[in-house]
Amino acid sequence: MKKIKTAILGYGRSGSTLHADAIEGLEEFEMKAVCDTDPSALKKAEDRFHCALYTDYHKMISEEALDLIVIVTRSDQHKDMVIDCLNAGHNVLITKPWCRNETEAREMINAAKMSKGKLLPWLPARWGADFLKLKELLAQGIIGKVFQIRRKESNFSIRYDWQTENKYAGGTVLNWGPHLIEPPLFLSGGKIQSVYAHTRQILNPGDAEDNFMIVLTMDNGVTVISEMATESLPQYYNWIIQGDAGTIAVKETEIIIHQMRRKKNTDQTSYTNEFECNIVHNSAEGSHRVTNGNRYGDAKVIYPEIAAAVRGETEYPVSLESALTLTRILDAVKKSSQTNKNISIL
Repeated sequence: MKKIKTAILGYGRSGSTLHADAIEGLEEFEMKAVCDTDPSALKKAEDRFHCALYTDYHKMISEEALDLIVIVTRSDQHKDMVIDCLNAGHNVLITKPWCRNETEAREMINAAKMSKGKLLPWLPARWGADFLKLKELLAQGIIGKVFQIRRKESNFSIRYDWQTENKYAGGTVLNWGPHLIEPPLFLSGGKIQSVYAHTRQILNPGDAEDNFMIVLTMDNGVTVISEMATESLPQYYNWIIQGDAGTIAVKETEIIIHQMRRKKNTDQTSYTNEFECNIVHNSAEGSHRVTNGNRYGDAKVIYPEIAAAVRGETEYPVSLESALTLTRILDAVKKSSQTNKNISIL
């Protein structure tokens, strides 16, 4: 089968590892070009792929016959680069966040509609091992009707790169929001109605937030809570899913399931003994293991689906409409934090 001629625009940390590793390791792809403004990055790409090198992406898209361009640059650069590549007729895979706001998202979608190329948003958490396992478990109804889902990540570290600056579309809302909002939102089984959020800058320099707490209200009554925290505690749960018949908690590769059953002979005068708890506690080696791969999605699993979409064999799993909805949610998070108001999502 003819290989997909691929270029990476932005050969930094993610471009040179996450994406380049998948492209290099899968027979569907062939690296034809790399574009970056950093000479040292281009030297590494040349030594690795022996491909065409560019410092100007306009020149690359006009000179190279490409089937796919993977854009992994600063977030504030995405919109213009995507539109330029689409206007040149190329298929484009754009890293998250695909743009800064809804206005830019709609501009890219309009460009995709006018182009013979396809626009493919990169949202790898949809392939996350924990998300997929939880989806499977909830489908079994093992904790009854779900009423609340909490998703959390934390660290105690400082970064000094462009991600700390709003002018570059930095900050944890755009950087981590796609990972921590979409998967629990999908597990809720509902449609989002409103967003309430609080963001803070705790440790990082610059002017962009490094913490957030987000509450999403769904139309089916489920509450989704998403949090990125500056926290030094060694033990915390990445997921807590609460149902009317129990709770599921996830700690990286470990899952704990508490199934609560009402006793048959309930003493009406009793307060503490109305339920009995069945605890299922398994590590990654157990029958309920969570991690069967990467918690944030394995690029070598995702890229074959990208290949199928580029070849027109299947639809890409991430639709432009769903990516736009996520952008509208991220916009609402920022607006809610700025105004201290609940923001409706219509």
